Amino acid sequence: MLYESTRGQFKRVLSAEAIKQGISPDGGLFVPHETALISRDQLKEMVGLSYQAQAAIILRKYLTDYTSEEINECISLSYNSKKFDSPAIAPVCKLNESLYILELWHGPTCAFKDLALQILPHLLTKAAAKTGDLSTIVILVATSGDTGKAALEGFKNVAGTKIIVFYPEHGVSAVQQVQMVTQEGNNVDVVAVRGNFDDAQNGVKNIFGDTGFNKDMLAGNYQLSSANSINWGRLAPQIVYYFSAYLQLVAKGDIAFGEKVNFVVPTGNFGNILSAFYAREMGLPINKLICAANANNVLTDFIRTGAYNRERQFRKTISPSMDILVSSNLERLLYHLTGRDDVKTREWMISLKDKGSYQVDELTLARIDRLFWSDSAEDSETMDTIGSIFDKYGYVTDTHTAVGINVYNKYISATGDKTKAIVASTASPFKFNASVTRAILGDDAVKGKDEFELLEALSAASGMEIPHGLRNLDKKTVLHQRTVSRNDMKEAVNNILKPTN
Repeated sequence: MLYESTRGQFKRVLSAEAIKQGISPDGGLFVPHETALISRDQLKEMVGLSYQAQAAIILRKYLTDYTSEEINECISLSYNSKKFDSPAIAPVCKLNESLYILELWHGPTCAFKDLALQILPHLLTKAAAKTGDLSTIVILVATSGDTGKAALEGFKNVAGTKIIVFYPEHGVSAVQQVQMVTQEGNNVDVVAVRGNFDDAQNGVKNIFGDTGFNKDMLAGNYQLSSANSINWGRLAPQIVYYFSAYLQLVAKGDIAFGEKVNFVVPTGNFGNILSAFYAREMGLPINKLICAANANNVLTDFIRTGAYNRERQFRKTISPSMDILVSSNLERLLYHLTGRDDVKTREWMISLKDKGSYQVDELTLARIDRLFWSDSAEDSETMDTIGSIFDKYGYVTDTHTAVGINVYNKYISATGDKTKAIVASTASPFKFNASVTRAILGDDAVKGKDEFELLEALSAASGMEIPHGLRNLDKKTVLHQRTVSRNDMKEAVNNILKPTN
């Protein structure tokens, strides 16, 4: 399997090179040059297999330059009982006869990013060895909350790598921030950015796009790469859990083999739902992909109209991992839906950068409409949904999952579609415990308590144990205190890597 750039101005490469580089030198994103397929017979054979075995089948389709032994080693190092507290890795919980929750937060940092970021370091170090690269791989990450901690945890103390995470100074929850700034490891750095997530993300993109800076890094024996979902090594592992969820329902008898389902995905950077798109393209029986947005509903507007416009008010919400106005992975979808038209894709991305907006053509919009449906939820709706789900089912959802459930209910009202649906639950409710506790217990339950005290309150109310990765966070030592403006991110990278300069 070869990989090509969405902007068409770089040669095709093998998966190891695509994963090592992270982003194409022409500014585009790497995508597989052909569709990987799972036949109906292969899908049937996957019913009842372990998550690890299913992952091996899927990843072998995309990482053809890795040996089966290498892929199996990466999987065994990543998806095991030391890392995940559920033997299913990503278990599915049934809420009612038509709605299921895919719990993607049983990993070490209690967020869906663990499913990709536990395996990415192993894929990346093997990629470096395969390509004969002896440079230190420097992972640059922009995070809206969850990616940062998951990447730090995945890459900490991995030989031959360094990782620098940028997060918006006031754009993550207190728990998320403390998770990052207390991160231990001999190769990790965390930097707060004065601005929002898009500022951090654009700063990282600009660093990757600065050829002079990259040449300077190479001269110092540093190879820049990414752990954001712009890296194909992030997306490919995420395809697995959509197959796993479907096959779990088949194995339990909740759906018939071959029966179509809808997936509902709380979405910010479009990477998670794009992985579901790839699963559908591979042959997984998916009817509709429901894109759930919060008040930063740039994706909802786009899916409905074909007009993408980032020139709008940025809203800080109680679902901060979705507080994004520039959804990077949408570029990959547009490339595919235009029949791999790199000229159109490049023009739209240039327009987004220069003008803040673009409009796709009618055929592309029609193709989007056939696959996707979208709506958004305000914070008040998210809070009401958390409370109502707890009251009705005794089930506790985080603020992002609640956005998904709320939008799913709007989808049912708008379409009447009775297809069974699986909501991707992207984070443990304990990561956003202030909002969740308020939603299920009321305002008085949170008065005078910080997020760390509320971990105990939420545990008592829900009967759920506080996840290991979130216990005693407030007692850990802060190790990272660097703060920079969005214009000084490149200098920060230089100072971290070359502190004597």
